[in-house]
Amino acid sequence: MRLMRIGEPGHERPVLASPEGRHHDLSSVTADIDGAFLAALADDPGLVPEPERLPETDIAGHRIGPPVARPSALLCIGQNYAAHAAESGAAPPEQPILFYKSPNTIVGPYDDVLIPRGSKKTDWEVELAVVIGRRASYLDSPADAAAHIAGYAVSNDVSERAFQLEESGGQWSKGKSCATFNPLGPVLVTADEAGDPQGMRLRSYVNGEPRQDSGTADMIFGVAHLVHHLSQYLVLEPGDIINTGTPQGVALSGRFPYLGDGDVMELEISGLGGQRSVCRPA
Repeated sequence: MRLMRIGEPGHERPVLASPEGRHHDLSSVTADIDGAFLAALADDPGLVPEPERLPETDIAGHRIGPPVARPSALLCIGQNYAAHAAESGAAPPEQPILFYKSPNTIVGPYDDVLIPRGSKKTDWEVELAVVIGRRASYLDSPADAAAHIAGYAVSNDVSERAFQLEESGGQWSKGKSCATFNPLGPVLVTADEAGDPQGMRLRSYVNGEPRQDSGTADMIFGVAHLVHHLSQYLVLEPGDIINTGTPQGVALSGRFPYLGDGDVMELEISGLGGQRSVCRPA
């Protein structure tokens, strides 16, 4: 299934997108695509009827919101691609690096991204987002992870590098949690349809020029490993989101300029769609 939400912020409604490109109103099934719905869907995959049994809806002219509402946690993995670790000036990590972003950074896939006041180093990061569908705590092995994953989406872990590294006080979250710093979507593709999460291609562009082009096969720690690993330290709840790291090709490398007013970021992951954000001053 391809799940999405349309409408103005705080007033989105749930939609099912069919393979034929039609859109169907899910309001008769759930009030929103949130943790409670994803948990119910994990327990009953037949909860959502076949598309032909749902009323069609026209999404033209409507804002597309993030495909998941109100996650309790937005968890991020740092330096999870060796080449990105190298361009950041670090050795590949021996353990997954975990940091948090505020969940209220999440915006829609076509919403503007606000350059923070005083920022000179705002950066892009295309990432595969893993959405949790079933509560996960102390999983026995990575093989158990799949049963706890609802699906996947395109995520942009926007970062302010001076806030993250120069003014951090030792933690990264200052440079990660500015308003609008996590465009998500356009769709949540359920795990059964998305295919192998280690077989996806990630790409990003700024003002139409290529920046990142890599594959999830190059992750140091794969999706199943990450879900299992995190479950040993914290409880993953339905609707929680894990940003799994970004490949090389960001501005931090020194090869590209940082983002400014009017710059356009375009990100895509094979099978999950694409997003487009325009940078504006906060």
